[in-house]
Amino acid sequence: MNRTARAFWLSAPGKGEIREVALPEPGEGDVLVRSLYSGVSRGTETLVFRGGVPESQHAAMRAPFQEGNFPAPVKYGYLSVGVVEQGPDALAGRTVFCLYPHQTRYVVPASAVTVVPDTVPAARAVLAGTVETAVNALWDAAPLVGDRIAVVGGGMVGCSVAALLARFPGVRLQLVDADPSRAEVAGSLGVAFASPEDALGDCDLVVHASASEQGLARSLELLRPEGTVLELSWYGDRQVAVPLGEAFHSRRLVIRSSQVGTVSPARAGRSYADRLALALDLLADPALDALVTGESPFEELPEVLPKLASGRIPALCHRVRYPDAP
Repeated sequence: MNRTARAFWLSAPGKGEIREVALPEPGEGDVLVRSLYSGVSRGTETLVFRGGVPESQHAAMRAPFQEGNFPAPVKYGYLSVGVVEQGPDALAGRTVFCLYPHQTRYVVPASAVTVVPDTVPAARAVLAGTVETAVNALWDAAPLVGDRIAVVGGGMVGCSVAALLARFPGVRLQLVDADPSRAEVAGSLGVAFASPEDALGDCDLVVHASASEQGLARSLELLRPEGTVLELSWYGDRQVAVPLGEAFHSRRLVIRSSQVGTVSPARAGRSYADRLALALDLLADPALDALVTGESPFEELPEVLPKLASGRIPALCHRVRYPDAP
């Protein structure tokens, strides 16, 4: 077999390059995957790209197949879809999702890949990692039929959460964002949109995903007494002020964190594999294509990632296309 591949590496904060890498010989129980697509999660990956992972979180932020260490040089990423070229009969020729960085081909244990259902196009399956985050958030939040809910922050995670909440019966749901262009995405997902100043209050639940102090403060303002903010934002190395004065205590408000690194205790008995398989099943909905807002060839990643990090390319999920993609 061809024993080399090409991989994207962050060589220094703010600078990436394509490197040739050696592939190990697949062992018994391994698979060789040829990449079709990968996804850039604009929030987390651009934080890594600019060198913004705090030292205290270097271990917690490691991706499953990361090479190198923060801040750089490091090979980072976790939204890869490809075809199994070599491996157990049950997987050979199947399209699979893997939490692997941006690389043309790779060898991993068969247990590290999840088969993409036939109902889900490979190009959409790059969203599996983010929809998995949304699944875990809703396991933590445990919304009820008829709840009044706002999702503050229309990025990739916020939109994924809103897309799943839109399936709940009887909820009053708004996606809230300061960027009016997010209204189009919300419409594609079947979700009402509002600017922060026009958002409806008296919410039972607010899911906060804007990664901003202003968004968190507005989330608390939108709650009813004893309501809950589920905090999904990852702030990296930034210090964030939380408005705990005024009526925070008298209204008995709750701020609760959610983190995709552990399966929600509310779903005891469910594994990471269960959660990812559920996320892939949910991706059968073509409305979720609205979360992919750009695409570029793999070879252009060194030029594209700085533009994503600076906002010159506005994006939710930016898809990376490999030479053998359909």
